[in-house]
Amino acid sequence: MADLLHKPLLDIEEQPRTSKKTPRVASLDVFRGLCVFLMMLVDYGGAIVPIIAHSPWNGLHLADFVMPFFLFIAGVSLALVYKRVPNRIEATRKAVLRAVELFLLGVILQGGYFHGINSLTYGVDMKRIRWLGILQRISVGYIFAALCEIWLSCRSRRDVSFLKSYYWHWGAAFSLSAIYLGLLYGLYVPDWQFEMSNATSSVFPANHSYVYMLTQVKCSVRGDLGPACNSAGMIDRYVLGIDHLYKKPAYRNLKECNMSTNGQVPESAPSWCHAPFDPEGVLSSITAAVSCIIGLQYGHSLAHLQDHKQRMQNWILFSLSLLLVGLLLAVVGDPVNKSLYTFGYMLITCASAGITYSAIYLLVDVYSYRCMTFALEWMGKHSLSIFVLITSNLAVIAIQGFYWKAPENNLIHWIVTRFVRR
Repeated sequence: MADLLHKPLLDIEEQPRTSKKTPRVASLDVFRGLCVFLMMLVDYGGAIVPIIAHSPWNGLHLADFVMPFFLFIAGVSLALVYKRVPNRIEATRKAVLRAVELFLLGVILQGGYFHGINSLTYGVDMKRIRWLGILQRISVGYIFAALCEIWLSCRSRRDVSFLKSYYWHWGAAFSLSAIYLGLLYGLYVPDWQFEMSNATSSVFPANHSYVYMLTQVKCSVRGDLGPACNSAGMIDRYVLGIDHLYKKPAYRNLKECNMSTNGQVPESAPSWCHAPFDPEGVLSSITAAVSCIIGLQYGHSLAHLQDHKQRMQNWILFSLSLLLVGLLLAVVGDPVNKSLYTFGYMLITCASAGITYSAIYLLVDVYSYRCMTFALEWMGKHSLSIFVLITSNLAVIAIQGFYWKAPENNLIHWIVTRFVRR
């Protein structure tokens, strides 16, 4: 088995000239399929098993690994796609077009156009459309990493080193990180206010007539990382507008908000519990882009090294280094926070992605145990289609359409009433 670690792997750019179809790296598809599976698990299982759902604020639950894993694998794939770039202008045009397509698809899927499984209606008020979301964040990370690979690569053919061969990539990553940290800790957050409707309170109007009242949140601080007064939320309110932010942030599950089982926040809760907040906001997208650039560095070993052992050594050493720095930051006081995409959170989740991918690579590409992961590999090959079906709830609505005698006698309604609302 040790000899397998020295066996070269035919990668995306090393296919024979007679090959008509570009071969795929199986471990990438399996990892991507794992991301899709985890997304479905936490989306549908989080209501039943809250411990796997997103952490309300600080902390790390299973759901908090999904987004960084998607960003990581996007970066790895880019190293293969742009292993050779004969025309940088054309490559840039295609990368920008791809990023725009992903962004617009994300707006349609998560902007409020689809109304969920409890309503067969659709459509969104443009004054309240949500501009940012999962695919939008991936598109931002994608374009940053793609531009780095297209324009900032100056790899020596004799050596593939994470730091030496792609120092401009690391310069971009450190610059983005410095900008993020400067804005997160340096911006002054004044008191702010928003309009809260009685639809967000514990009392729902019987005649569906909503009453809006102006609610104030007191801050006047700098460098606060709590839900109410962080600079990430302030930037989103100024840049995007508070009406375009996510209406049901995870921090409503904090004890301070005292949210009921039906998802209503009582009027006695702190005012910020009623406010929108986007976990895929503008500021946190900066460190999300750094995650994609880090994934890109893992992809360089896959694209340019032919020896399994060298690849594994690079990945494990790099992952353990990131994990160590991330844990040290958490110990000294930098919170592990998905909503803010803090620096420590970024490092720990990138390290976790690197270790997970290394294990999958060893299992699938080195020892060829593909029969154990064929379902994940299939999901990875069709990840975007599955994401569209799940995020738009089209798959759930299709199942919900089959009922017994009455529309409420369907499988989805039975699961929701039996497990989610108990």
